This record gives sequence, structure tokens and C-alpha cells, in this order.
Amino acid sequence: MTCSFAWDDAGLPAWGTAPRANFWLALDQNGPWGARAFTQSRLDPAIGAAIEAEVLAAGGRPLLIRRPSSHVDRPEDPERQVYLAGGLDGRPWLLGGTITTPEEVLQLPFDRLAAGDPDALVAEFGWLKRLEGGVLLVCANGKRDLCCAVRGRPITLELERQYPGRVWECTHTGGHRFAPTGLLLPSGQSLARLTPETGLAALRAADAGLLASATFGPWHDRGRGHLEPACAVAEAWVRELTGETDPAALAAAESGDAGIEVRHDDGRSWLVRLAIEDHPEQLPESCGKAAVAARSWTVVDASLVERAEAAVT
Repeated sequence: MTCSFAWDDAGLPAWGTAPRANFWLALDQNGPWGARAFTQSRLDPAIGAAIEAEVLAAGGRPLLIRRPSSHVDRPEDPERQVYLAGGLDGRPWLLGGTITTPEEVLQLPFDRLAAGDPDALVAEFGWLKRLEGGVLLVCANGKRDLCCAVRGRPITLELERQYPGRVWECTHTGGHRFAPTGLLLPSGQSLARLTPETGLAALRAADAGLLASATFGPWHDRGRGHLEPACAVAEAWVRELTGETDPAALAAAESGDAGIEVRHDDGRSWLVRLAIEDHPEQLPESCGKAAVAARSWTVVDASLVERAEAAVT
């Protein structure tokens, strides 16, 4: 049995498994991808390695993307799409544009992208512009894990028909065991067990600058990658509890031994205590690999704290 079907059958939650990233960079690279796509594709491996290294060093996460409909090279169209998403711990923003050579990506100020001013970036780089709405990237890197291609690619083809130009196949985002996996930009929310319905809901909500409540809960919500795993779990739990769809409305931080405090901008605050549970059976985390101990986050207890100074309505 492939890894994702084994984890589906076990019913294990996806909370807290989002890939860590303070910003995201996605670069269009058509054609086949190897398991290490930035150096195993038709992208010059020296350029790919440099992009990957510099983005990771700055706390970001790089991805290659390609159109779902065809992977055939387009020599008549040398332009490559680029997406940048930042501001994840506040009001997320998305920039996009096209370049003709991948080397142009290396000119970006990676150290400024996490909390950078998007308008300043647009002014500095004429090929970038502010984008409204969002884009959905779905992992389809079959050389990294079979589940991602078998379960991810059909989702992109179906969603592309309804949201042309807004859905892309992408390289490894981790969590093969939760395939098909998706990444929503600009929010940085990672999605598990993606369906056409949850994908459409995510894109529609992104058009309004929101998260989709249909993606909340431990089955679909891997969390937002700018948060440490425990904070991401606590925030995701509160989102499911309250139905809060504004990405900027909640803030999570460790509160010593007491657990994780999740604050709402209306003044409410929750104290969430977590634990990691062992599943009784070992499961493969990736196709073709041996089964290992399966572990997942769980909420032990949580309490609502009303702040006296808050004007809760």
C-alpha cells in the first residue's frame, strides 16, 4: 500500500506538519523533475543550487512549478512565471511576474522577503507586480514520492479547468503521507488530503484575502509554515473552534510550561496544551520506504481566557 493510503486508513491528523518557511519563492521550470528538483531538472544545476541555497539561508522555501496541462518545453515562450509570498506573520502579500532567464531570481533581496515591503519590491524590480487573490500549488513530484504524482496531478488538472493560471504543479512540500498536498499562497497554509472541493474553497477564500473554513480541522489543515509546529497546531485548533478565516486575526506563541497561547485580535485568548501521540502501528512516511513509528499532535486541553481590557462583542 502507498504511504498516503496507509495514513488515510489510520485516520491520523495532519496538524503541525507544514513545511517551515518565512516566505515562499516559486519558479516556473517545465519538463521532468528529479527527486532533488533544483539540481535534477532542465534548470541549470548551478543556478538551481544557488537559488535553493540562498532562499533556504534566508529562512524561505523555494519551489519549482509547472503548468498542469502539459510539461512539453515551450521554446517559443521563454518567459517563466515567478511568485513571491511574504508577510506571513501579519497581512500576507503575493507578488508575481515573468522573467526570461532564471538568473534574474538571484538578484532578489532574499533577506528582505520575509517581512519586506511589497511595494518597495515592486518599485525596485520592474517585472514584479502586486497580485490579488491567491494561487494553489499542488505537489506532483513523482520522483520524490509516487503518491504525489498519482494523487496530486489529477487534482491540478481538475482545478486548472475552473481556475486557469491559478493552479500549478510544484516540487516537494513534505508530508507525502498526506497526499495530495497543496500550498496556498500568499497565506502559506499547507493543505493535506486535498480534494477538488477543498481546493476550490481555498482559492475562492483567497480571492477575499481569507482562509477557507472548509480546509480547517486535522484532516486537511497542516498549518501555516511561518509558525513552529506546536504553535501551528494550536492556531489551527483555534481556527477550527472559532471558524476564524482572517489570516491576520490570530497570533500564537509559547507560554512557558503552560502551553501555547493563541490570541485573537478581538481580545480573546486561548491557552492550548499539546502532546505528541504514538500510533499503535508503524506506517511508511514515504512510498518505497520501511514503516516507522507514526506520531501525531493532539490537543490535551484548552481554556479560553477573557482579557479584562478587551472589548469583546
